[in-house]
Amino acid sequence: MRGLTAGIAAPELRSAVVPPLYLSTNYVFSGLDGRPQFDYSRGHNPTRDLLGEALATLEHASGATVTSSGMAAITLLIETTVPVGGHVIAPHDCYGGTWRLLDTWSQTGRLTVDWVDQTDPDHLTQALGQFDGAPVHTDLVLVETPSNPLLRITDIAEVSRLGHEAGAVVAVDNTFCSPLLQRPLTLGADYVVASDTKFINGHSDVVGGSVASATTEGAERIAYHANVIGVTASPFDSWLTLRGLRTLDARLRVHAENTRRIVDTLTCHPAVTAVHWPGLADHPGHDLAAWQQDGPGSLLSFELAGGLDAVRRFLDGLRGFTLAESLGGVESLVCHPATMTHAAMSEKAKADAGVTESMIRMSVGIEPAEDLVACLTEALGRAAS
Repeated sequence: MRGLTAGIAAPELRSAVVPPLYLSTNYVFSGLDGRPQFDYSRGHNPTRDLLGEALATLEHASGATVTSSGMAAITLLIETTVPVGGHVIAPHDCYGGTWRLLDTWSQTGRLTVDWVDQTDPDHLTQALGQFDGAPVHTDLVLVETPSNPLLRITDIAEVSRLGHEAGAVVAVDNTFCSPLLQRPLTLGADYVVASDTKFINGHSDVVGGSVASATTEGAERIAYHANVIGVTASPFDSWLTLRGLRTLDARLRVHAENTRRIVDTLTCHPAVTAVHWPGLADHPGHDLAAWQQDGPGSLLSFELAGGLDAVRRFLDGLRGFTLAESLGGVESLVCHPATMTHAAMSEKAKADAGVTESMIRMSVGIEPAEDLVACLTEALGRAAS
């Protein structure tokens, strides 16, 4: 509750119900002896810092830095925790943008990366401390759970234990859940990264991200590097995100109700060959998600009989859902990961991750459920024809 109401009626903000937007890029020095709390807005800004404090409260973190995008948050995390030539273990089925960043840096020699199925602790144990069969210190284990787009669930507590035993830092991408459904720092992770563009803001009108840290030292290092490389968010984007954050709890409740209706429709339709959503009892990560998360979330993917041709028929006949990248907004979205969000991945990487041409990812919005079900049913009928 406290994070969702950050800044409301704060005495230091003149008790305004809506905290003001501080657009100033610079601030007055009283003299030459010492620096003020705010000097230049790349480093600190009252509006952005208020959002960071709210996110830190929700994540049970010692501090959080707000960035200009989710990929800026990933970049900041790596620049802070991985030295040049360092070793990273990343999920084999991660977001395409994360894959592209790590693949690019591995080709330039910035780092080495192993793509690992982190749902299998044995695979992770084998990868820790070695690269191409040679001993190496693993600097960072990056976790994405639920994964994008297959919604695989990774045991955060177990990965944190194994990573720490090997001397690695453990970070979790919490974009799909938000801190209201999952709090990785309480499960042993060192950092949480997120694309605040998604559920945190929730209105598809801001690009932003954040890095939350378990320790004060970690939070200070992240904030320092954010200022050095210049990846902090603008005041206006921070203000919009803080406004979106106010309704996060209410939005998630409607997202959840609608998603259950959508899943019921998909699992009963003959045009659908598979549904990937941790709320289903036969999902491989169902039990773990039930323990680790406060709900299965409103992201899912499903596969259609008939391959890419069926996907095209489905999308051509789909009303009520928008074909677009991103997720977590009030509107319902669909995308084709193989040609959209994960297009940057090599064909081998897509195959290893299980991203097929017949797969559609869906972000269920908060529109009337009966309208969404009717539109979905009509499109599935076209896919099957």
